[in-house]
Amino acid sequence: MNYQERLKQIKIENNIWIIYLIIIALSYYANYFEKDYFLTKNKSSKETYRKLNSFVFIILIIIYSYFEKESILSFKNKTKSIEQNKYDTLSLIASTLVLISGFIFLYIIIKDENIGTEIAFN
Repeated sequence: MNYQERLKQIKIENNIWIIYLIIIALSYYANYFEKDYFLTKNKSSKETYRKLNSFVFIILIIIYSYFEKESILSFKNKTKSIEQNKYDTLSLIASTLVLISGFIFLYIIIKDENIGTEIAFN
């Protein structure tokens, strides 16, 4: 990968960090509705919590998909050392697992109508 490509990736990653800050704020806001639901059993709070978390994880899956794509492209690059190839393989495995976890968490958010399972993104 040349420096221009890497600088472009860094610019995209910087934008992703801004999106992560927004996601943190939305998750904090969602926790308010979760707390309200557990204290008052207000169904509207429960649905707002579920919708906010669904939105957060849809955005996270999009972000995780970007990193998965970048890992695949790096993995396919044939002009690198054996050591770099090992790291790219590990990065691809990690990116794939993170993407899978995003889908699993989204599934839980959609299906767990009692919001009894703790959902957290890492």
